[in-house]
Amino acid sequence: MEAVGALTEALETTERARGHLFEFHQLTGSGDAKLIKAAQLLRDAGHTALADGLERHLIGRNVVPGRWTFQLIEDYEDTYYSVFREWERKVRDDLMGGVAHVYEAEMKERNTTSGEPGHELNP
Repeated sequence: MEAVGALTEALETTERARGHLFEFHQLTGSGDAKLIKAAQLLRDAGHTALADGLERHLIGRNVVPGRWTFQLIEDYEDTYYSVFREWERKVRDDLMGGVAHVYEAEMKERNTTSGEPGHELNP
């Protein structure tokens, strides 16, 4: 049970990392949208060469060679995250009959007060 719990905790940490990857994706997209606005404001103010430079060198640029942020997410999910989830499920299925959070469920049962409102074991 301890090993399965450790594996599940590792997956939960990876879930958080995945969330940060989506955060990175959204923040980068937001920054790019603001960059487009800045280029337009430069153009409107008569700074055409600077606006052209931003559009040519930065707007639409890959964040790493050949990849935009959505592609980083896709690569992460296809090559790492999905395999991690599959193995966590396999280990849990093989050793715990597929039941998740066994340790937490046992802790809940130990730490609730029978008959006390808000301490029900099930909805």
